[in-house]
Amino acid sequence: MQVEQIGKLERRVSLVLPLAAIEKEVETRLKRLSRTVRMSGFRPGKVPMKIVAQQYRFQVQNEVMGEQVTNAFNSAVEEHKLRVAGTPNFSAKPASDAEKDNVAFDVDFEVYPDVAIGSLDGVEIERPTAKVGDKEVDHTVEILQNQRVHFHPKGESGEHGSGDGTVIAANGDRVTVDFVGTIDGIAFEGGTASDFQFVLGEKRMLPEFEAAALGLKVGESKTFDLVFPEDYQGKDVAGKTAQFTVTVKGVDWPHKPAVDADFAISLGVADGDLDKMRADIRVNLEREVKKRLESRTKEKVMNALISASQLDLPRALVEAEVKRLIEVTRNDMKERGMKVEDMPFPPDLFQAQAERRVRLGLILSELVKQNGLDPTAEQTKAHVEDFAQSYENPNEVVRWYFADRSRLAEVEALVLEQNVVNYVLDHAKVTDTPVDFDELMGNAR
Repeated sequence: MQVEQIGKLERRVSLVLPLAAIEKEVETRLKRLSRTVRMSGFRPGKVPMKIVAQQYRFQVQNEVMGEQVTNAFNSAVEEHKLRVAGTPNFSAKPASDAEKDNVAFDVDFEVYPDVAIGSLDGVEIERPTAKVGDKEVDHTVEILQNQRVHFHPKGESGEHGSGDGTVIAANGDRVTVDFVGTIDGIAFEGGTASDFQFVLGEKRMLPEFEAAALGLKVGESKTFDLVFPEDYQGKDVAGKTAQFTVTVKGVDWPHKPAVDADFAISLGVADGDLDKMRADIRVNLEREVKKRLESRTKEKVMNALISASQLDLPRALVEAEVKRLIEVTRNDMKERGMKVEDMPFPPDLFQAQAERRVRLGLILSELVKQNGLDPTAEQTKAHVEDFAQSYENPNEVVRWYFADRSRLAEVEALVLEQNVVNYVLDHAKVTDTPVDFDELMGNAR
């Protein structure tokens, strides 16, 4: 039985099976079936073979044919030590006169590629670094304060004062407005609203809109032109000039809570101890910074491995990954309450991502095999225990993971990736590069 190479990774095996052997097995199974089959008008086991054959022969023939073709293909794969990638394609072909007592099939399939991983000695990787100090803790406290800002009517006295002593809308104030927009004198969809609120300076609105509201008092209006950007999400108005009239109905000033015992209690520090609050914030920050740095480092390592490796991608694996990504996306959108039944999911949108994932999977598999990077039980346990420390009852989290093999497998996959990262960093030229804390954390100043 020969294996024909029809492409870089494509192979073809031609199978010839004797009809006599197939028919013999079909007859054996029909006889076995006749002992238990039930049909109206006959007692169990008493249905004539002729009737059983008429009813079930086609089904049994297909079963036997499928099994014998599969067994013959598996034997060929084992004999030639082939690593089949994806699902083989079986196609029957007409037998010649010399083979009229046989059935013939072609089986087309792909094999896994040879993965050539180049030397890592010359690979340069910039490893991002960041530290958590008092400055970063202070900034995080400020962010937490801003997240807890509440508003009071400007100019009205209250327990927290009256704001800056004016009633004019300024940056940081929350304004409530009515607005009407037209293009060439005609109102357009989304261009009119009542009691619409936004905070000046947060840049949620287009610059012209914020500029128009600045300096207005309650009851005052302003008319202005606004040019929508060419890439504006509303395609009907993108690039067009609209005229808006905005009327301010309310101006509220922001009150930022003081950093005191009540503030600490609101963050879960039961006794309101500020030192304990800052210590908790530091620990959480360090954990989050570590996670983000590891994620960025891993991305750089994976890019380096892709650049250093050469391999052909099995089309079947890429197509399967595209289908998987589409299904994951569809399910995610469905869970978010979106109607996805009639929504198109063009495979081209997922092609590049699928190719990258397949490529990396093959590279990592080869690297792990060559260098013995499989996760150990001790590494897996340590990873679970470290992760569990961020929960109130770490021991329960550890037990939860070890109670289910599939959960533990997810952890093992993470440890394996980390083993790969560590291996590459040990062999590459690594330069530690500090990164901006706010940029790392996604904070906007």
